Amino acid sequence: MRLAALLLAVLLPVAAWAAPPKPVDALFAQLHAAQSPEEAKTIEDQIVALFQQSGSPSIDLLMVRATAAQAAGDKDTARQILEAVTTLAPKYAEGWHSLGLLQSDAGEDENAMASLQKTIALNPRQFQAMEQLGEMLEEYGDKPAALKMFRAALALDPQYEGLARHVSALTRDVEGQGI
Repeated sequence: MRLAALLLAVLLPVAAWAAPPKPVDALFAQLHAAQSPEEAKTIEDQIVALFQQSGSPSIDLLMVRATAAQAAGDKDTARQILEAVTTLAPKYAEGWHSLGLLQSDAGEDENAMASLQKTIALNPRQFQAMEQLGEMLEEYGDKPAALKMFRAALALDPQYEGLARHVSALTRDVEGQGI
């Protein structure tokens, strides 16, 4: 019996013993293989949809309600809901991300930057939050930190719309032009 188990172990490929990749890992692999921004956009949307899954039906419902309130122009209600989400689920990155975007729209840049930083700390693959934080950092004149955020986003999503050109231009500003 032991001999049969040993033979089976040797004959089966090693990949069969490995854990299957997480769906988001497979999507990031596809994103790196994308040949155009259009192809990447579909994959980006799938990744973002996975990011938005909180694992809690209650939190998911609150996020839907916050989105609906914001779409209806009721930003106060959206803010209250998103603040409740970040209180109830402080480790849910997308709650912080949505709150950060709302804060940014309201001109609360310091709070928005803190929320976006929290998003990235909780989900180091949240390329949209990196790009958004980079934009804010650049607006405030912290070009080296902005460049770092943009490069991190681009490393995760090489086809991120227009970001490669932005990184190239900002690199010249920050690091100068080579000879």
